[in-house]
Amino acid sequence: MNDVYLSIGTNIGEREDNLRLALRLLAEQVTIETVSAVYETAAVGFTDQADFLNIAVHVKTALSPLAMLDVCQAIENELGRVRTIRWGPRVIDLDILLYNNENMNTERLILPHPRMYERAFVLIPLFDVVATQSEQLTKARDIVMQMDANTEGVRHVLQQQSIPSWLK
Repeated sequence: MNDVYLSIGTNIGEREDNLRLALRLLAEQVTIETVSAVYETAAVGFTDQADFLNIAVHVKTALSPLAMLDVCQAIENELGRVRTIRWGPRVIDLDILLYNNENMNTERLILPHPRMYERAFVLIPLFDVVATQSEQLTKARDIVMQMDANTEGVRHVLQQQSIPSWLK
């Protein structure tokens, strides 16, 4: 089984419900191992939009990296994600951060996620769910240790919950 770490974010509609529904759909395709606490953050890039709720998720799967990407994009499509503005508002966003210790650079997928190391809203939740060690995670840990969540605008809003409570 492959260890995959995902980042999930939302800033349109009932944000917590969007996260919950994305996790339910994800659980139909992979085994969810751990879900982080929920963090609220200001938008990055295009900043004239509502704040995001973000989580990180550790999953196990037999899927290949590209098949995992297909699952993530299918969930986004099912929940009504529309891509109009780069880094714009979205009902849901699922990003593959890490897939085992693999490095990949194709037209469809770059691993590790190319902007992962720049984003506190990705790294802080990620360390709620880390279950493995790798060079990529060591680099991420070094970076996150230098970050201040308050300065980065990452606010803890909901404690980590058990998987069954997310899937209700």
